[in-house]
Amino acid sequence: MLFGRKKRKPISIPAKKVAQWKYTTCNYCSTGCSIEIGLDENQKLVTSRGHAGADVNRGKLCIKGLLEHDLFNSPGRGTEPLIRDKHFHPFEQTSWDNALDTTAEQIKKIQKQYGRDAFAIISTGQLLTEEFYTLGKLARGCIGTNNYDGNTTLCMASAVSGYKRSFGSDGPPGCYDDFEHTHCLMAFGSNLPEQHPIIYWRLKEALEKRKFPLIVVDPRVTMLAQFADIHLPITPGTDCVLINAMLHVIINEGLQDQAYIDAHTQGFEEVKALVQDYDPKTAQHICGIDEDKIRTVARLYAKAPAAMSIWTMGINQSTHGSDGVANINNLNLITGNIGKPGGTSLSITGQCNAMGTREWSSCSGLPGYRYLENETDRQEIADFWGIDPEFFPKKRGLAETDIFPAIETGEIKGLWIVATNPMTSMPNTGRIRKALEKLDFLVVQDVYQDVEMNQYAHVYLPAAVWAEKQGCHTNTERRVNLIDNALPPFANAKPDFWIFNQLAKRFENGKRIHFPDQPEQAFEEMKQLSKGRNAYGKERTLDISGMSYEKIIQARGIQWPYRESDTGLKGAPRLYTDGKFQTASGKANLLPIKFVNNNEQPCQQYPFWLNSGRVVEHFHTRTRTGKIGNCNKFSPTPYMEMNPDAALELGVEHQSYVRLTSRRGDAVVMVQLTHRVPRNMVFIPFHFHDCVNRLTLGLLDPHSRQPAFKQCSVRIEAVDQQQAAQLNVERRAF
Repeated sequence: MLFGRKKRKPISIPAKKVAQWKYTTCNYCSTGCSIEIGLDENQKLVTSRGHAGADVNRGKLCIKGLLEHDLFNSPGRGTEPLIRDKHFHPFEQTSWDNALDTTAEQIKKIQKQYGRDAFAIISTGQLLTEEFYTLGKLARGCIGTNNYDGNTTLCMASAVSGYKRSFGSDGPPGCYDDFEHTHCLMAFGSNLPEQHPIIYWRLKEALEKRKFPLIVVDPRVTMLAQFADIHLPITPGTDCVLINAMLHVIINEGLQDQAYIDAHTQGFEEVKALVQDYDPKTAQHICGIDEDKIRTVARLYAKAPAAMSIWTMGINQSTHGSDGVANINNLNLITGNIGKPGGTSLSITGQCNAMGTREWSSCSGLPGYRYLENETDRQEIADFWGIDPEFFPKKRGLAETDIFPAIETGEIKGLWIVATNPMTSMPNTGRIRKALEKLDFLVVQDVYQDVEMNQYAHVYLPAAVWAEKQGCHTNTERRVNLIDNALPPFANAKPDFWIFNQLAKRFENGKRIHFPDQPEQAFEEMKQLSKGRNAYGKERTLDISGMSYEKIIQARGIQWPYRESDTGLKGAPRLYTDGKFQTASGKANLLPIKFVNNNEQPCQQYPFWLNSGRVVEHFHTRTRTGKIGNCNKFSPTPYMEMNPDAALELGVEHQSYVRLTSRRGDAVVMVQLTHRVPRNMVFIPFHFHDCVNRLTLGLLDPHSRQPAFKQCSVRIEAVDQQQAAQLNVERRAF
């Protein structure tokens, strides 16, 4: 008998009669799982399943992928373009022509009055690569603003910056297959079972075949930390100190790969000199890891025949994020673990196509990893597009995290938001809300009409979602895979590719630049631009010239580089296998990383660290997963993890409500007591609106401009339980 019930209701699974399966790629995280979506005889999409023949996921999907077919008819979807004069007026339905005419007119008006850079664009990591390329054409070649960036600044900018500083170019050098070959894996601030479950399954499968040490560096006892051989519960934001101490041990004990260092790197003596100040006895008092444990881990890593490092937001979302990535690269270069099976620095990317925006969107430069600062790159793209190279700016403009302060100061008067939700995702959201109120014009382009950003929009453009479109993604291991069009767009929503093309026609340069009608034609342009040599005369790593949609589907994804001369259906699994890097000298840069502790830290007034992260059932700001019942039911309401001993001291009960307060704002959450967090820390999932990012500090990394979401301090206060419960009900309804 279950809870007093005498008759147990049997579980029944309704039959889903599938008449046709269509191939596509998951549109959530960066793993890049191949999916088949099933349509019934009425062409209604009824189910999803993993593709067994795909190398990435081999038939498996996480909960989000299994339920992804529910996206198409989920509530809140945009059906028609909307328009209004003021953000506090009600929206009125309008035609696509009027919405796009108004948008173009407002952009031109703002630029004429205040200058080209007074209008800004913030994109995403969720579009298809051909859409990113087309938006970059529109932004760089037609609109001409230099203040154009993507929300990948909030998640992957530090990885990009660190790769560029160390290797001379962006692009993860390793692949998932490295799990099969490594002899030691170190995970920094990465909780694979919840963030990237299928990558975790690949790791787990490798561990079952051949046991090797798994070391997890994380201040919280994450699910991955629970499975680790060694868990290092580091003081938040001090990863650079830990790595410097490891380098101290490796170099002083002669465990480095000196032959590799001499042949393929530069800067070793500077790093060797700096790490002498980071002996484990001193470092332990900063990073919180015992000196003997530091020595043990350093020896394990250096002595392994092949060792690899992975990381996610625990490294990136810090004021030392770029330095942390560069230091992980130092660790792998000094031990000879770059470009060989099982030896790599592998950033586990955030969004499904964050790699695509890095490669082709022109956010931080020009297509194909080209630089605005390089005259040859500007000339090459101007010639290809058929415009004057002087139309391009000569250096990168503002990052997303600098655009919002520029609205406050009046430098930016208009903003276009494409498939992202800064009202929830940006730190210190109270400040973001006030900035948005100052805009003369805001256009929001999104799948969902009820996205929080739309509260301040003057024009709303309803976009198609996922398999209502066609185009490619690039995943964490540089694998290009195809989203195939399975359904027509919902109501009068339009593919982002179509929206960008139509808006381009309303600008002078849009009459000069060719904007292909079909995504596959844009892909052919990208293939041409991927060939050739970079500014140092070296063959481009980002070469997709041998790919085609047909080959991608046959292979279930192809890794770049994959050149015209390549045969078969497999690209290069690893970069830098020949020890040659994308720098002027051809050698990798070893960079001395000095740690400066500029984090906000717990104090008497705010005694708790605040940590944030992802849960498996939700994705980013819940714009999609919050509407899918079987995802949302597991985490329908904002909550925080709190240590039971700390709760006992404060008289806080399990599943009661409390108010968290920082120097910037407050948030009301439900308490979940757990020993996963230490006594001086609380953890909140970042997915919920008006929650954790009301508290976060958002100091920026000086290299990447990425915010430090994970290092700030809060205090816990009592709250009226009935009022908090009412707030909870309102949030769940939203």
